[in-house]
Amino acid sequence: MYKYFFLIFFLSGLFSGTCQVQELDPMEEIKSITFKSNSNQSELPILSLNERLYLEFDALNSNEDDFYYVIEHYNFDWTKSNLMKSEYLQGLDNLRIINYENSFNTYQIYSNYKLQIPNKQTRLIVSGNYLIKIFDEDDELVFSRKFMVYENLANVGIQIKRSREVSFISAKQSVDFVIKTDPSSLRFNNPKQTVNTVILQNNNLKTAISGLKPQYILGNELIYRYKNDATFWGGNEYLYFENKDVRGTNLGVQFTDLEEVYHSYLYLDIDRSNSRYTYNPDINGNFQITVLDRENPSIEADYTVVHFSLRKPELFNKYVHVYGSYNNYALNQLNQMTYNPESGAYEIAIKLKQGFYNYKYVTVNDKNELEEGTISGNFYETENNFKVIVYYRDLGARYDRIVGLGEGTSTQISN
Repeated sequence: MYKYFFLIFFLSGLFSGTCQVQELDPMEEIKSITFKSNSNQSELPILSLNERLYLEFDALNSNEDDFYYVIEHYNFDWTKSNLMKSEYLQGLDNLRIINYENSFNTYQIYSNYKLQIPNKQTRLIVSGNYLIKIFDEDDELVFSRKFMVYENLANVGIQIKRSREVSFISAKQSVDFVIKTDPSSLRFNNPKQTVNTVILQNNNLKTAISGLKPQYILGNELIYRYKNDATFWGGNEYLYFENKDVRGTNLGVQFTDLEEVYHSYLYLDIDRSNSRYTYNPDINGNFQITVLDRENPSIEADYTVVHFSLRKPELFNKYVHVYGSYNNYALNQLNQMTYNPESGAYEIAIKLKQGFYNYKYVTVNDKNELEEGTISGNFYETENNFKVIVYYRDLGARYDRIVGLGEGTSTQISN
């Protein structure tokens, strides 16, 4: 009996260690998760060991709940790493978030929680992929978020090209990059086996391209110039609105109304897939909490019910969602739109904190596949941000280090 128990325990541990971890989206009462490092906007944090990580969120109740944080280390493919906690974290985690305040002078009552790392109890000491988990006082997982910590040991040069496939030349963008190291600080051993890369478009992990190997190795340079494997759909510029003044119309807001809280009704959006590309500056899907004539947006910004509407004939076998960094690019019931036959439009109302938001309408087909361009269209001219993350596990090493980060935009796209 003990042998069977040990076998089950071993297999379950083996299975959990080889599964890719997924982020858990929060329940409806947890809002405005702002996760960042060296930016004013909320975006996927990719920071060096010397930089600070910031997490902020609201609990939309008056209970002053207790929340705890746990940090875990992962391999480049988001399987659990073999490191013990003491090998990647100095100090302790599984500690209560003690920095919180209640909202002030708002219609919506909430408690705002803030956490920064490193702090007096917790410091990260190695690079790599990380997951932060937030638990409630009943030890139930409330939500989790991924982030990366890197060492600046390799230079990554990026060029954005139009697709090399003639059929996609007007709709896709291709990422070419070169990784170069200084042999005195880092020398890649057997790079086709030890080096891994991840390419991000607009900091969205859900559309990332990973696992590309160098095509050419010239001394201490690794060259990646793929024809198809490093291409992204160009998409279109994000739509946006700003409701920092809940009592009046702002950018993208047609009118407001006061019920139990303020309601912000956005202008009717249209299908852009068959329109010509028009440059419209955006912040690549991010958002930022802002409020007019208040000193502390964290606790003085109010919540409004934002009404989105999209004029579009009903799509069968497809679901329409509103997504962006504001909900971590999630596709769930909380941002799935409903078709209204009376108005001939897809509609949804989402409670959001005052601020400046980028958003996009996307579809999910009956195979549960994301289709970003169905409503927005895909254009090679679209301004997109790209990041290349370089992972390295030396021969005999036990974890994947992040040794380089490169960044580029498609503003200078070429053939």
